[in-house]
Amino acid sequence: MRSIRLFIVILVCVVGTSCIPHKDTVYLQNKENAINDTIPNNLTEVQKPYRIQIDDILNIRIKVLDQDNVQIFNPIGEGAILNASSAERAYFDGFTVDSHGNIRIPVLGEMNVLGYTVDDIEALIKKKLLDEQFKATSNIFITVKLAGLRYTATGEIGSPGTLTLFKERVNIFEAIANAGEIPVTGNRKDVLLIRQYPQGQKIHHLDLTDIKVMQSPYYYIQPNDMIYIKPLRQKSIGTGETAVSSLATIATVVSLITSGILIFSRR
Repeated sequence: MRSIRLFIVILVCVVGTSCIPHKDTVYLQNKENAINDTIPNNLTEVQKPYRIQIDDILNIRIKVLDQDNVQIFNPIGEGAILNASSAERAYFDGFTVDSHGNIRIPVLGEMNVLGYTVDDIEALIKKKLLDEQFKATSNIFITVKLAGLRYTATGEIGSPGTLTLFKERVNIFEAIANAGEIPVTGNRKDVLLIRQYPQGQKIHHLDLTDIKVMQSPYYYIQPNDMIYIKPLRQKSIGTGETAVSSLATIATVVSLITSGILIFSRR
């Protein structure tokens, strides 16, 4: 009888520690007020203006009253790449920031844009055009955008790889959703965001199960970010994702052990 009770206790402990808790799979929990799960209304999203880095690709368009005067500034896709994807076309038509932080614009020459925002670059180009090429009556209109937001998702995620999204703002949940979502065996409580800075790379930790992640300065991803999802301990152990799968694994192991004991005892 004691052996049976001991076995039941061990079985309960194994099942309890091997299956993945429900709270570890739910996003945006109000952890400060666990009893009342209502989401507070005063959460504010934080996003600082993005500043251009090396290897970024800029899409620059210049418009004036007489468009014939600015054809040289605006790239025109060649026939060989007309069937290319949006990302490939952006690569060929865009202005890539070189290792010195410069871009080369026809007629205007090199311009240093490292550390500038897109609004800053628009103002710089407009000033240079007015100083060197056009009069104020030309009604110059300039748009500068990043040619897609490129990032990498890896680790315990549905479709790891490098993706490009053509949006100005992408939060961490959108980035993960486009990469195939995090499976049950992925660690949502400690997602690593690896970001490039002029001084080098830094790792930032995000708890996606806590609603306060929306207030994080790293809630919105930036170009060239890397998102790494760590696997949970349960995957390494291999006991199962749920209580049912854990019980099935344990039952299989117990059955094998019992069968072995019976075979050897008959000899």
